[in-house]
Formats: sequence, C-alpha cells, structure tokens
Amino acid sequence: MRIRTTAATATVVGALALSVLAAPSAQADGRYGDTAITKVTVNGGKNVVIGTSAVKKFSVTVQAKDNSGIESAMIYLRGPAFGSLTPNDTRCSGNTCTAKFIVDPKVDLYYSNDIAGTWYVDAWVTANDGDFVWTQKAKSFKFQRASRLSVNAAPEPVKKGKTITVTGKLERANWETFKYHGYGSQSVKLQFLKKGAKAYTTVKTVKAASNGTLKTTVKASVDGSWRYSFAGTATTPAVSAVGDFVDVK
Repeated sequence: MRIRTTAATATVVGALALSVLAAPSAQADGRYGDTAITKVTVNGGKNVVIGTSAVKKFSVTVQAKDNSGIESAMIYLRGPAFGSLTPNDTRCSGNTCTAKFIVDPKVDLYYSNDIAGTWYVDAWVTANDGDFVWTQKAKSFKFQRASRLSVNAAPEPVKKGKTITVTGKLERANWETFKYHGYGSQSVKLQFLKKGAKAYTTVKTVKAASNGTLKTTVKASVDGSWRYSFAGTATTPAVSAVGDFVDVK
C-alpha cells in the first residue's frame, strides 16, 4: 500500500522511527522503563471491510500507561503479502493515542487480493520521561473483501405443497478488477422466516457453484420469507440476503 507521511506524524516519530522502520520484521518486542500498552482497538472492534470503489476511513486506538504520562505513539498496520498501512494522522490525549487511516481501494490495495486476511497492529508508545514500549502484533484483526448476497424465491405466489426454487449468488470484491466476482464453492445456509415470526431458522446448507451461484428447492407450506446467509471466512465478511417473501395459497 502507499506509504503516507504527514507533518503531524513526522513530529511524533522523530529519530526513533528510523530505527523502527529499518528493523527487520522479526525484531522482538522491547521496552525501556515502565511504559505498557493496555488495550488496542481497531475500527471500533469491527472487521475492516473494503469494497471496490468507496474510500474506507477507520481508526486504531492504543491505550497505554506510564507514571509520567504518554507523549506520543507510532502505529502501523501489517498484513499478508507485504500489505502495510501507515496512518494519515496520529494524536495522543491522556493515555489514549488514536491513529486515523484512509484506504482508497483503487490506490492503496496494490491491485492484489492476496493482502486480505489477518492483519496486525504494531505500536511504539513513548512516555513523557523517555520510557517507551515497542510491541509487534499488539492486536490482530480481519482486513476483508466486501461481500454481497442475493436471493430469489419463485414462483410467487405458490400453492401449498408445490415446489419453490430458491436461487441467488454470493459475490465478493475483487481488488484486481474493482468489480464483484462470484465467490464459489462456499457453504451457504438457506433460511426461512415464517410470517409473524421474529427470527430466521436454517432449513438446509447449499454449496455455491464455482461462479458463486446458488440454487435449491423446497416445498411450500406457509407464508414467509426466504434468504441465503453466509457465515464468512478470514478474507470475506459474513452477509445475509434481504428476505424474499412468498405467499402460499
């Protein structure tokens, strides 16, 4: 990904950044003094999901402690296939440092799907008295290709006892073409919401074809909505289709 630097981050980084950026990725964690990282939160605790065109903005907060107070922090994100992100801005207030990230899929994703998956937060926190802590993999999170799922139940209406054919398609963002492509060979649940009920129930599990298409049949019994629901993978978030209501006569 594109490496970003700003005047704000430059003043935070100082000479220490040179040693951090030059260090090999296998460098062990380290510290000087009593500074400690107590909590790291990425995107409010949610996975970071990127589509094909919309710019994604999210924050990473690092909470730390030191008897002299926290002065500054350097926060980096690191993923598979040499994926990396530096923040557009990092600021500390009290014991909390917040790094803001902006990801433009058509600029920052290397035209590569390989960087989707498990990512890590690397953080260097410096205290007012010069103490510091450097922690790799301070937090893990999922950096994922956006997904979408459709459904169509037919015929509508249908006579009780007759067959309903439920079709659909599971797709996910392709960061190499900037289009949505079928996500094939995945297990997807067919679910039903009886009219008047509050929760969907799983009827069966369907395997998507190589191009992501879904098709199965069920017997019509009562009015209700049909949908497909995908549990997600490390690279692709969970998604459920909007239910398609079928009137049973």
